[in-house]
Amino acid sequence: MGAQVDPLTPMPDEIGTARTPQFFIAGNAPLQERRPRTLKHGDTFSIFDHNGDALSGPGSLDGIFHRDTRYLSHFSLTIRGERPLLLSSALRDDNALSIFDLANPDLEDAEGNIILQHDRIHVRRTRFLWRDTCFERLSLRNFDDVAHTVPMEIEFGSDFLDLFEVRGARRKRRGKIHPPSVSDSEVILSYTGLDGIKRQTTIRFDAAPKELTQSRATYAVELAAGQTKQIFIEISCGRPPLAMSARRQYFSSLREARRETKLLVRNAASIESSNDIFNEVIRRSVADLYMLVTRTKEGPYPYAGIPWFSTVFGRDALITAAQVLWMDPSIAKGVLKHLAANQATEEDPEADAEPGKILHEVRYGEMAELKEVPFRRYYGSVDSTPLFLMLAGAYFERTNDIQTIHELLPNIRAALDWIQNYGDRDGDGFVEYGRRTTSGLANQGWKDSWDAVFHANGELARGPIALCELQAYVYAAWRAAALIADAMGMGDEALRYGARADELRKNFDEAFYDHELGTYVLALDGDKRPCRVRASNAGHTLLTGIAYPDRAAHVVKTLMERSSFSGWGIRTVATTEARYNPMSYHNGSIWPHDNALIAAGFARYGYRAEAARIFDGIFAAATYIDLRRLPELFCGFPRQRSRGPTFYPVACSPQAWAAVAPLYLMKSCLGISFDPIGNAVSFHQPHLPEFLDSVVIRGMSMPAGKLDVLLRRLGTEVVVQVLDRDGDIRVTTTY
Repeated sequence: MGAQVDPLTPMPDEIGTARTPQFFIAGNAPLQERRPRTLKHGDTFSIFDHNGDALSGPGSLDGIFHRDTRYLSHFSLTIRGERPLLLSSALRDDNALSIFDLANPDLEDAEGNIILQHDRIHVRRTRFLWRDTCFERLSLRNFDDVAHTVPMEIEFGSDFLDLFEVRGARRKRRGKIHPPSVSDSEVILSYTGLDGIKRQTTIRFDAAPKELTQSRATYAVELAAGQTKQIFIEISCGRPPLAMSARRQYFSSLREARRETKLLVRNAASIESSNDIFNEVIRRSVADLYMLVTRTKEGPYPYAGIPWFSTVFGRDALITAAQVLWMDPSIAKGVLKHLAANQATEEDPEADAEPGKILHEVRYGEMAELKEVPFRRYYGSVDSTPLFLMLAGAYFERTNDIQTIHELLPNIRAALDWIQNYGDRDGDGFVEYGRRTTSGLANQGWKDSWDAVFHANGELARGPIALCELQAYVYAAWRAAALIADAMGMGDEALRYGARADELRKNFDEAFYDHELGTYVLALDGDKRPCRVRASNAGHTLLTGIAYPDRAAHVVKTLMERSSFSGWGIRTVATTEARYNPMSYHNGSIWPHDNALIAAGFARYGYRAEAARIFDGIFAAATYIDLRRLPELFCGFPRQRSRGPTFYPVACSPQAWAAVAPLYLMKSCLGISFDPIGNAVSFHQPHLPEFLDSVVIRGMSMPAGKLDVLLRRLGTEVVVQVLDRDGDIRVTTTY
């Protein structure tokens, strides 16, 4: 996934050898416990606590980050030195604003007499991000029947730490923090890194403080009975503030931010159901998706997740785009074109790059610039390339956009060449991975933590490693290439690609299916020894169709046994396995996106009731989570009555492919497919989970127009009713 390693565990320098720390994430600041309020726009994101503060200190994740550097590490509001009382904090449903409602605490004079009783002054902090700037409106209202002067302080500071330092990396040397520049209403904080780049944070206040120093703004706000006053604060990362006042800039930028959000979602289908809580989950899913989407010159691109992965990741974006392809094809188009523009064209062992390989990760911080971490432009994921081909084929099937596919054809051919010339390292017909530099990632599938690939006795697998799901993706890549070649009139190539897929399917079944396990083995190690482990990876074989039909029933049965299915979802590793740990990153935890992909595989082979059980578990988990926001992962403990899931302490939230998991689960259960040439939408064996009686989907796009449909339970079946159609679109239902 987006992660480089198990965030809580050091990684081996080489698989199977002694562990040394590598890009780990410190586990001393649990995100869920703090209920942070997170915002993102473009290359900037912010994390503030439920009071609206960013509190610095050891292990703190708070602040404003821009292009992998923390530009603001401390920002706190006090009333005469006391923290205000929290009333509530929330994000708008569309993630446009975070809102914090606070009240004054009791204030005493030197003799201990109360001079201002609590809850007389209401403080509302309203905040949003636009481009590289954080805007805040601070509103104070006096609800007392007498006037008050409110002594208020805002403390601020920046450590300009690289994101990898915030994650826990330690550096021997750092650059130079410069003395702050202070005027009546503005402070400039700056730092020059060892890379020679000067980074600066500008903080503006409107109205001007009574006193402004290099780390504090002090106010004495005079409020008559019933009076409201506002202060506007602007925090810019790098870019000098515009000439207009912070007050005017706040409202101007808010209008632009709302306009962009509306433009982003204008082509997306919407979902509304009979379950109000599920509607909240869906609204948050959609809002999180489009908050994580960043505009690139090639089109919209979903960044992987906050805080650790708010940048371009190949695998994450490809899977996210595939999950929402049915409701918004424009994201897939943006992802394909951006990754094509950044496809490797030459060998670079330090970056794990080879011609035709698709990008894994891009970083812009000081440590990446200095190569203290290898991720400036890094290609160390073995599955991004076949996933790129899979998405290209799926996008073409969904849209019939022949022009875009024609533009991508050189990249498609280069990716296929990589599979043949570099992916299959030993010529056995399977694609393997093995890093080309000791600074790169040791495990390069989506389960990329140090101990994610192992044998039945717990022994770590030695490379090169051929993962089972990777072969499934490669199979789908050949199928996609055949589809595209046929559409382009390249019949011979289409036949050749189809034959490669058939051959791989046969060989995969012989080498990976284990009758005793009742499923596919996790991987083959460098000696071609099977890793006989029951893992969720096997479910991805159903997703792509590489599994023969008579194998599917066994795979579904194994994954739905209590050792794998916890009630919340399918664990990454079954409880029976040697390295099972429900609190681990990849060896027993539950990942929403993994479950959504597996459920799609179940549905592909006709197991929609089982897919609906997974949907029910993931939805039930979301009902217990703050903001109804599904995190990157949660722990794999069994589901118990009247108790929610156990959180993983440093899971990203929001995380793109987790956010859209409910949308993909919906598509799988309803059996939705598209025929853009015939302008038809089909529902094959639609099935609603028990928590839904009806669903309305509006604005499903086709070349001929858009479609609104209602699906509702009628006895044991789900019936489909067309509510509205813009254009000549056919709707078919099969049972």
